[in-house]
Amino acid sequence: MSRQSRVIEDILPLSPLQEGLLFHSVYDEAAPDVYTVQLVFHLDGELDHEAMRAAGGALLQRHSNLRVAFRQRKTGEWAQLVARTVPLPWADADLSAIADETERTAEADRLVAADRARRFDVTRPPLVRFLLVKLAERQHRLVLSMHHTLLDGWSLPVLLREFYALYISRGDASGLPEARPYRHYLDWLAAQDRPAAERAWRESLAGLTEPTRIAPMDAGRLPTAPRRHEFGLTEEATAALVERARAHGLTLNTVVQGAWALVLGRLTGSDDAVFGVTVSGRPADLPGVEDMVGLFINTLPLRARLRPAEPLARFLARVQEEQSRLLDHQHLGLADIQRQAGIGELFDTSLVFENFPLDQAREQTGAAPGGLRVSAAESTSANHYTLSLVAMPHSSLGFRFFYQPDLLSEADVETIGDRLLQVLDAFTADPDLPVGRTGVLRDDERHQLLDGWNDTAREVPAATLPELFEAQAARTPDAPALMEGDTSLTYAELNARANRLARALVGRGVGPEQFVAIVLPRSAENVVAMLAVLKAGGAYVPVDPEYPDERIAHMLADSRPVLTLTEEEIGSLVSDGVSDDDLGRVPAQSHAAYMIYTSGSTGVPKGVVVEHRSLGAYLLRAREAYGEAVAGVSLVHSPLAFDLTVTALYTPLVSGGCV
Repeated sequence: MSRQSRVIEDILPLSPLQEGLLFHSVYDEAAPDVYTVQLVFHLDGELDHEAMRAAGGALLQRHSNLRVAFRQRKTGEWAQLVARTVPLPWADADLSAIADETERTAEADRLVAADRARRFDVTRPPLVRFLLVKLAERQHRLVLSMHHTLLDGWSLPVLLREFYALYISRGDASGLPEARPYRHYLDWLAAQDRPAAERAWRESLAGLTEPTRIAPMDAGRLPTAPRRHEFGLTEEATAALVERARAHGLTLNTVVQGAWALVLGRLTGSDDAVFGVTVSGRPADLPGVEDMVGLFINTLPLRARLRPAEPLARFLARVQEEQSRLLDHQHLGLADIQRQAGIGELFDTSLVFENFPLDQAREQTGAAPGGLRVSAAESTSANHYTLSLVAMPHSSLGFRFFYQPDLLSEADVETIGDRLLQVLDAFTADPDLPVGRTGVLRDDERHQLLDGWNDTAREVPAATLPELFEAQAARTPDAPALMEGDTSLTYAELNARANRLARALVGRGVGPEQFVAIVLPRSAENVVAMLAVLKAGGAYVPVDPEYPDERIAHMLADSRPVLTLTEEEIGSLVSDGVSDDDLGRVPAQSHAAYMIYTSGSTGVPKGVVVEHRSLGAYLLRAREAYGEAVAGVSLVHSPLAFDLTVTALYTPLVSGGCV
């Protein structure tokens, strides 16, 4: 027998989630490891110290996957090595000499926090440790910390029940049923139909064009220790929600998932929202799986397509149906699923419906010899996502957010939580309410949007955009006005180019109430063309060349422009012989300034005409609101929000900023 075979009991592959957790744990070993799980048991009564240590040692010996370390092969592939025996990682702290109870409790809290902050070396077993804190003769805290790669939430009650039994027997495991090894699950996993699962996920994610993120992608950023925010429904509201869900054949889990999808869609402006959900991963056809200790859970994408006209109840039923079709394929790893989608990481938020019976298991333990009992139990875990929602179903439905404090503020998270409760209340009140009419805003947010930010009515001097722009060009001729890639135009240069094109347009019959279609991509030339049309006294019709041909044809036929500007047309109109002097031409306030097309409630594009007086007044109010110096913004075309287009394009130009 080789030395290694005497030391190593088994070599196991990794489950999909183990691979993911391990990647995040070793990515930066100087940073905190958010995947350290901690259980804290508050113990009251007479404690047998030696029996407790014996129970800890027996627990490690009983479950082989609590004795693993992770090692990387020469190929780069990871494996978990099961040690035959491991030393018991046990520490004691006696605080009973601290007379002041508040000070004693604070010191215990500090020790617990310090223990959780201490990283595990994933290459050295065991990835478990015990800390026993003595507060008084009959008052202790038992702290069990472990790496999340070893086990999931459902395993915790199993461990608690077994630890209790082993404490009573002083470490003798002969009275317990034989532990089913984690290897049985890994063998089951290897036997699954991987190609079928890949096809199912590829079909489920077909047509998805972009990830759903609430924070910008930053490949170099490292996760920080998350903060948490707790909130929830009252018992009365929870009972009403449960009854409403039951009446429509929905699980409470589905209702929470759908509500979160709706909130996430509104946060990101997407009607195709994706977020991570944690599934139990314990296959019903694996004997004894409910009593196994190990990491069975998996994080999978949940895709929810939001259809504004669909009633809430039908939307939630559809989410439940779509998820049920994937039940047989939940064993595939997230990295493999994301490869099927082909657009990289799909989400930066996650949802866990925490239904493992830790409190129930604690109550079942009763009192051990000496009257020792678990009076309270706490579990702490986290992950690397920007925002994670944990739902805790009890008599009142509670929620806990874990969030990255450098990406979201406490106020942000509180607002998001309030919006989730708004959606849940809306479903309880009216399950037939259309998704598009389901409000997520609090009353104060709605008031700010509808009344506060729109309270812009005030007297402004009569002015047109050409007048405002030329005044700004006179004030700051050498300041940058427009940038595109390596191209930069000052106010004087932009004014001169617009004047040359405007003179050419006048020569082609452009004047008041004459429309000019601008069929150009988002570019510096596009801005020049818009200014030139206005300087010529005409009105422009922005047409994105990437629109479908039938939409462009409708816009041109409906607006009947006297001229259509393309890149080639502009080049032929402007020559060195065209003067760049100021035109001295001021359109009347009542003349049209531009026409933009919206989809309309029927889906048929409608032309909206904006007059010079409206455009000038709007920009003057915007300049007053934003100040004289406005930072540059990208040119935006939005067929559904022409005010956004105007603000993004022109406000900087009349305020001394740069587009």
